[in-house]
Order: sequence, then C-alpha cells, then structure tokens
Amino acid sequence: MATPVAGIAPVAGGPFVAGIADAAGGAAGAMVDGFGRRVEYLRISVTDKCNLRCVYCMPEEGLHWLRRDEILSYEEIAEVVRVMAGMGLRRLRLTGGEPLVRKDLARLASLLSAVEGIEDIALSTNAVLLAPVAQILREAGVSRVNISLDSLKPERADEMARRPGTLARALEGLDAALEAGFDPVKINVVLVRGVNDDEVPAFAELARTRPLHVRFIEIMPTESNLDLSADNFLSCDEALAAISAVDELRPVPGPPGNGPATYFAQPGALGTIGAITPMSHNFCDRCNRMRLTADGHLRPCLFGDLQTPLRDALRRGEDLRPLVAETLRIKPERHMLVQGSSVGSGGLVALSQTGG
Repeated sequence: MATPVAGIAPVAGGPFVAGIADAAGGAAGAMVDGFGRRVEYLRISVTDKCNLRCVYCMPEEGLHWLRRDEILSYEEIAEVVRVMAGMGLRRLRLTGGEPLVRKDLARLASLLSAVEGIEDIALSTNAVLLAPVAQILREAGVSRVNISLDSLKPERADEMARRPGTLARALEGLDAALEAGFDPVKINVVLVRGVNDDEVPAFAELARTRPLHVRFIEIMPTESNLDLSADNFLSCDEALAAISAVDELRPVPGPPGNGPATYFAQPGALGTIGAITPMSHNFCDRCNRMRLTADGHLRPCLFGDLQTPLRDALRRGEDLRPLVAETLRIKPERHMLVQGSSVGSGGLVALSQTGG
C-alpha cells in the first residue's frame, strides 16, 4: 500500500475503518470524518495552470507548473472517482487553475457522469474560455457553473486579472452559460477593500435583474497575497450592509449546491446574493468536501499541509480505498488561517495549487 503523507499513522483497526459507516439518517456506505461530518463532495483540480493572474490568487509571474506526466490523466481521475463513489462520494466540481485551459474537458465530464453513484457535476471557471464550449460541457453532464468575476468595470477587471480583455470574454461566457441551460449560474466575487468594494451595489443589481446568484467571498491569505489580505480585507458583513443601505435583504434558502454560502434576496429579485465568510464567520463545522489536486494528492482541507498521495498507488494498480479512508481520518476540525499570515495556509503560494 502506498504511504500517506509523512507522519500520518495507518488507520487504526484496519484499512476501511474511520468513516466508512452509516451516516446520520442511516445511509450505508457514507464517508463520515472524525467530527461527524458527512463527506460526499470532491473538488477535482484538472490543472494547476491558469490563463489569468488574479491579484489575490497567484503571483504575476505564475508558478513552476507541473509536468504533463505528473498530472492525472482523465482516465485516472475517473478511476479515483469510481473508487470514492463506492465509498459514498456523490458530487463533483471541476476546478483548476482554470479547468478550461486543459483540452477536451467535456471528455472528462462524460467519463465522470457515467460513474455509478455520481449525482452532480459542477464547474468553476473564470469563463474567459467558456463561450465556445458551454453547450458541449452541458451535454457532457456538467449541470452547474460558478464564474469568477471580480469587477464589472473593464479596466479594473483587467487590472485585477492582470490580463487584457478579461471582462468582455467573461461576460460572453456568462451569457453562454445561461443560454446552455446551466442551473444555477453563480458569480463569485472576491472582496478587496479599496479595489472593488465600490461595486458591491452593482453586483447586487446584477442579482436583482438576472437569474444569477452573486456570492461575495472574503479574501484568504496565501504566501503570494499577504499584504493584500492584511491591508485590503473586507468582510461580507460590510458588503451586505452596503446593499441593505439601499435595498432590503431577506434570508433565503438559496440555489442548489455544495458550498458554505449564506443567501439573501432583494424583493422581486431574479437571483440571490450569497456570503462566503471563511475569515469572519468560520464554517468548517459544515465542511462536506475533500480535494483532488492535479498531481493526484487527496487533500482533506484547502489549507494546511495534510494530503495523501494517490497517483503512484493508482498507477501501480493498488487499492485506493485505504488511502481515501486515511485522508478522511486526518481531516482537521477547521482551518487555521490568520489574515496577513501564511502560517495557516501550510506554505500554499497560490489557490490554484490545490483547486481553490
């Protein structure tokens, strides 16, 4: 059996203990971690590369990219999903980097949608490359899409993404997503004080007039954004207060999904407004996910240094179930992020390294 991350002891009591048991409610074969959280959602990073260099996510010069042979093939990803689906996995999200920079992503979606037990496949994207492939992805089995969009002003969007022409192409991708029938379509806006905080009302208006679910996200510290996270942090509470000053906000259930957002709606709105608060209001007690990195590490948390290597064991034809169970066992109770510090990130330089 392949060895999990250094310093992690084998699962006590045998290879399939610690979490492969009846969940609350009696569902057999569920993955339940040491804190009673049912894990049925996997975020799959298909690449560490991205076509943008967003100021809060990645250094402007980029990173040392993984070699092709280091990255899981689509067939290898599908095999990991098949194993985990047999253990209780039900929902998937394709991420990156930017997942659409990897060729023929629809082929992966087709492979995954054929896995018995998988009920839902979603996509996270900056939408710059989405328009030409939106319908193809929808037909391949992707049902929902999250689009990163941090400004509705062309010049500012380019500055935040450090790439020209970002907004026009992202909006084209957004329109294509709606036309293709993705439902829901969510917009992710990372709040940066002094940069895009003045656009909060404009994003709220977008949710009022179109069937879109705009979610404001608090900036999270990594080694490449420490000054920004320390000096330009804006809480979702402040963003919601800015909207409430001009229009009523009512708590609502929100659209279907697997994430931690709390949702609100303006009277008569076609969409909703969500708040994702990793820093101001920790939501780790509701965490239902693990992450598969592009190079085949299974991570129990976005941050920190806990991970279990699956790739080599997979390529040797070994049973992955003990490794999945081990990763479930070591899933921490919560992240330890502190604004302006990289300690809690586990040395993470960019969110693209672990799929965001």
